Amino acid sequence: MKQIALLGATGSIGVQTLDVLRNHKDEFSLYSMAFGRNIEKAIPLIREFRPKIVVVQDEETQQKLTGEIDLPDILIGSGGLIEACVADDVDIVLNAVMGSVGLSATLKAIEAKKTVALANKETLVTAGHLVMEAAKKHNVKLLPVDSEHSAIYQVLNGEKMEDVHKLIITASGGSFRDKKRSELEGVIVDDALNHPNWSMGAKITIDSATMMNKGLEVIEAHWLFNIPYDQIHVILHRESVIHSMVEYIDRSVIAQLGTPDMRVPIQYALTYPDRMELPMTKQLDLEEIAALHFEKMDFERFPCLRMAYEAGRAGGSMTTVLNAANEEAVQMFLEGKISFLEIERLIEKELSQHDKIHSPDLSAILSIDKTTRERVRSHLN
Repeated sequence: MKQIALLGATGSIGVQTLDVLRNHKDEFSLYSMAFGRNIEKAIPLIREFRPKIVVVQDEETQQKLTGEIDLPDILIGSGGLIEACVADDVDIVLNAVMGSVGLSATLKAIEAKKTVALANKETLVTAGHLVMEAAKKHNVKLLPVDSEHSAIYQVLNGEKMEDVHKLIITASGGSFRDKKRSELEGVIVDDALNHPNWSMGAKITIDSATMMNKGLEVIEAHWLFNIPYDQIHVILHRESVIHSMVEYIDRSVIAQLGTPDMRVPIQYALTYPDRMELPMTKQLDLEEIAALHFEKMDFERFPCLRMAYEAGRAGGSMTTVLNAANEEAVQMFLEGKISFLEIERLIEKELSQHDKIHSPDLSAILSIDKTTRERVRSHLN
């Protein structure tokens, strides 16, 4: 029985993780769970899975939850996230929180020698050098949960990295893939949240529409697989059937295919190196699909992807700024305070004004993250 610490339990990835646990009750148990403020969604999950540790975002949520459900202890904030991860009985930490808030907990989980299943790409984008150094030092496995990185991880199984020519990451194109840039002026939040293929949380769906999500995945792939940016290629693939590919030096290209269902990579991360049945997921029927389509990625149409490559190649604290500016700008768009196209403008402004630190420590990263968010928010004034 593997004991799971689930960070971000009420989000899209968290809920689908609990689907997997529900389907394999003899294999997994939920030891701890963390969520933000959504107690309406959390209460039935707590009653069903009966975790020993529950973590919430703030004291107000703690008080509300205490009045609704009988729990021995409800922890708060980043300290609570860390305690949920490092408990002796925890085997796997699945980090599915949104944003850089998951960084400190991931580092502490690695120090505690827990296997980390990472759905929180912002952790590697913000501080990839620190996370990978810690994983190497403590001999800890980082298992990717993103469908693209899980696909690459599976394709690389049994292969030598020196035989890899390039990684090919597929992108659906997001909600506005058929719109020209001139048509993006005035698009509204509801339109941006209408993803054609995947069911995801609000932030990641907006990131998909700007193509920043793919940019963050490029940076994550660079750290996870220790491969230069020039060997990471992004291609538009509307059907989201091929989740990613690897081209080897002999020109063989190997792909991982499947229906667009996040429970597949989630379960693979939890069961690695084994596989288990996943009956609730639809089987891939290529005869039904009939055709797969691919298009060259246009960096002028999707400047957020260009900025991600540029920040990644620049290295140091540039990716911290990229991520913090993006998170804050996306939240402002979701709140109706800025337009869709202002997201990329604010990110570019912050990147252009930042004085790079080549190898920032955790304290510097957290400070840069905070300052960048404040600067982005200040534009509202």
